[in-house]
Amino acid sequence: MIMKKIFVLIITVLMASPFAWSQEEEKIDVLVFTKTKGFRHESISAGVKCMWELGLKHGWNVTATEDATLFNDEFLSKFEVVVWLNTTMDVLDDEQQDAFVKYYRGGKGYVGIHAAADTEYDWEWYGKMMGGAWFKGHPPTQEATLVIEDTNHPSMKVFEEKDIKRWTVIDEWYAHKANPRPHVHVLMTLDESTVKNDGKNREKNLMGGDHPMAWYNEFDGGRSFYTNRGHTPEAFDDAELRAHFQGGIEWAAGKRK
Repeated sequence: MIMKKIFVLIITVLMASPFAWSQEEEKIDVLVFTKTKGFRHESISAGVKCMWELGLKHGWNVTATEDATLFNDEFLSKFEVVVWLNTTMDVLDDEQQDAFVKYYRGGKGYVGIHAAADTEYDWEWYGKMMGGAWFKGHPPTQEATLVIEDTNHPSMKVFEEKDIKRWTVIDEWYAHKANPRPHVHVLMTLDESTVKNDGKNREKNLMGGDHPMAWYNEFDGGRSFYTNRGHTPEAFDDAELRAHFQGGIEWAAGKRK
């Protein structure tokens, strides 16, 4: 029997702390969900640590769990946003799915990180929230360049502030079963000309030019934000990526526009 673990990270920081947040920042309650039924990323622990540190810095209350039974009306009501951090495959049963839909339709938020796109393939509503962009394939993990399309979103302000128009980093670059662009607002794309592919699985591993990597979607009463980055443990130490996560989470929680 696999013991279910729940990690509760309640962050309380005195204003005297070097991590003290601005008086203008609103506290938010963030649930980080990390259950996997398929491939399990070794970066999950680094991702949870990243979320804890973001919470410490910005005054969030962060709870991390792999226990899907907590997807019920009472427990979910405690949070403004749920971060699906490298979840894989079928992680919720029908009752738990219904609870999340009800929660989301109540004006709450979803943030998907990397393998959240490799999750719940048979759940039609989840696919619509994601713009139909379930995982299809990927080339080997490598350095490639992301093109910044739009900085008019909280998750993208870091690129505007640092005048970054092209972001060259190492990660695992997902291709998706459907291009989400018709259904979501795309924020950045992969420059496929910078990707080395063995040529054998080009159709599976690439998108044929237009290759969205981060987007948001105001869908069915709630707010959805997805970003492809987060495959490697090292990715979660990236200052720009942390700012990208922060903005996406705060937007999905309804705290930033």
